Amino acid sequence: MEDLQLLKQRFGIIGNDVHLNRALEKALRVAPTDISVLVTGESGVGKENIPKIIHQLSHRKHAKYIAVNCGAIPEGTIDSELFGHEKGSFTGATQDRKGYFEVADGGTIFLDEVGELPLTTQVRLLRVLENGEFIKVGSSVVQKTDVRIVAATNVNMNTAIEKERFREDLYYRLSTVEIFLPPLRERNQDIHLLFRKFAADFAQKYRMPTVRLEDDAVNILLNYRFPGNIRQLKNLAEQISVIEENRNISGAKLQQYLPENRGNLPAIIGGKKDNDFSSERDIMYKILFDMRNDINDLKKLTLDLLKSGNVEEVQEENHQLIEKIYGNKETNTRNVEVLNIPQKTSVEKNYDFIETIEEDESLSLQDKEIEMIKRSLEKNKDKRKLAAKELGISERTLYRKIKQYDL
Repeated sequence: MEDLQLLKQRFGIIGNDVHLNRALEKALRVAPTDISVLVTGESGVGKENIPKIIHQLSHRKHAKYIAVNCGAIPEGTIDSELFGHEKGSFTGATQDRKGYFEVADGGTIFLDEVGELPLTTQVRLLRVLENGEFIKVGSSVVQKTDVRIVAATNVNMNTAIEKERFREDLYYRLSTVEIFLPPLRERNQDIHLLFRKFAADFAQKYRMPTVRLEDDAVNILLNYRFPGNIRQLKNLAEQISVIEENRNISGAKLQQYLPENRGNLPAIIGGKKDNDFSSERDIMYKILFDMRNDINDLKKLTLDLLKSGNVEEVQEENHQLIEKIYGNKETNTRNVEVLNIPQKTSVEKNYDFIETIEEDESLSLQDKEIEMIKRSLEKNKDKRKLAAKELGISERTLYRKIKQYDL
């Protein structure tokens, strides 16, 4: 426990959450070894701190530490960035270039957003992990490197593997030890502590008094979901520190800085804005799922009528369901036409006059994705950077989808 507190002080880590402590303990354990580590967690939880801790506490601490954001490098150049290239290997390659794996020989490479790597690059990376070998782009000479790899991702790797976007063998190579960092909403006791730390830091930076939250503001802060996690909380503290003249922040004032919570789909988001891509998508999903539920309810009611043949009995037993479907407690259900089924015939037999309706469960997400990409590109006048930001994906991912769907 003492080592853990010293570690937090050294690297400026705030919080006492049990899951956070478990993650730091794992980092302490694996640091002296050379095994690969995969850091998982939502965006903004501070995954970039774990590789720094591992490197600084390892025997490689005096060698190079290179952090690479795999999602920010275009697909066409990422192999050159990681493994280097020979002069003339492609247009614009006017001289030889060393890649990160050659430069960081003897040190540590942190591959952030590793789930965004193209499949061809994943094959090259797997070879480095297996035997420390790589080949520069445009070369046939095998080179050796001694690099420790720490990777991080906010992607659900099991889903990515199922969709064949990530190699399963590479995943198991990377995740020899997997370290999970919890989202901020699960670290309830740390939220106010972190806010106070950020507020104090910004007060010192901008040379002004520290902002303080009143009790009602603290309650609001603790109950907010923080989809952006620690990064969002830090930005919140900076905004309030700079803008507010009154250094005592009330709950009403704090609420002005907190965006409305966006729940998991399907959900209708209040206060829909014009041309809001996310809101339109959420509303569409909500309507589709509600329609499916209504169909299931109607099928159940019809089946009960067919089996019973007694309208009043079915009405009494299913009055709540009828009210749910028609939205009116006084709905006259006596006008329902009942099919008279011959008593001598077994209910279990198939009837020529009964049509079996199979519900179409398929809601083509691919078609909706293509439609939304087209709409976003049209709205942003084919500016991919703005479209990717609106869609909530990286620009490289948007480019890949445009090629995939031939848009």
